[in-house]
Amino acid sequence: MKIAVLSTNPDLYSTRRLVEAIKQRGHQAVVIDHVKCFVMIEGGKPTIIYKGKPITEIDAVIPRIGTSVNAFGCAVVRQLELMKVFTTVKSQAILRSRDKLRSMQVLAKSGVDIPKTVFAKNPAQVNELIHMVGGPPVIIKLLEGTQGVGVVLAETIKAAKSTIEAFYGLKANFLIQEYIAESKGADIRAFVIGNKVIAAMKRQGHESDFRSNLHRGGEGHLIELTEEEEQTAIAAAKALGVRIAGVDLLQSERGPLVMEVNSSPGLRGIEEVSGIDIAALIVAYIEDKIVMDEGDTVGV
Repeated sequence: MKIAVLSTNPDLYSTRRLVEAIKQRGHQAVVIDHVKCFVMIEGGKPTIIYKGKPITEIDAVIPRIGTSVNAFGCAVVRQLELMKVFTTVKSQAILRSRDKLRSMQVLAKSGVDIPKTVFAKNPAQVNELIHMVGGPPVIIKLLEGTQGVGVVLAETIKAAKSTIEAFYGLKANFLIQEYIAESKGADIRAFVIGNKVIAAMKRQGHESDFRSNLHRGGEGHLIELTEEEEQTAIAAAKALGVRIAGVDLLQSERGPLVMEVNSSPGLRGIEEVSGIDIAALIVAYIEDKIVMDEGDTVGV
């Protein structure tokens, strides 16, 4: 097969590992910088132009879409879907997972437990909003934030009000969430492929930082999930339609709570901690799905 990785940088760890795995499993690998693609919209002829030529004969695509180019990247993935190319994650699933508010609404509707979350536009309701999520302390998150950026822990009503009023002043959209004290600055990243958790690691933030993201200097170690944690991670990925996902969980007194479902999870941390060749498993998933789809076509 010819498998493309959509990535703006071929030297990134995850991109390199995926290319290696594609080749090692006997397929042809190509890296396509989606930002440099032209989406040609014409009746009955969905086309993508890259480096002056139409993209053709691609069997599958692994999107690695950064948040800064989310809208355009998803437009490229959507065009590939119209071209009948198999994608490991659908464009709608990427958009759904990247929208923090929408994803929380979908997860809640699906019965997946999440931290108490409130979204509002009226700054006059600040006190009520804080108390609705059991605070202070509370977590305040920008909807557009990623990798721990735009996430604030407000430990007092005064600090929460100041932060909320500042965000309102900037006309920024944000969520207010309950603070799960018993998590002690740690979370779990569960890597899901299809309907299975492949590996999981516990990420611990530095003592001075409640955020556990590895990009913020947090440390990770391999853990074995409980049955409830594993099923919660799988249910969260399924609810958002993300077939290859990094599901972030908090351990709370009332059970695992889902913070986020990442539709473009990094491979470095989870591969280094687990020793598992995650990239190869992603390619194997593509092989299984394409064979299954071909079987369905023959059956029809």
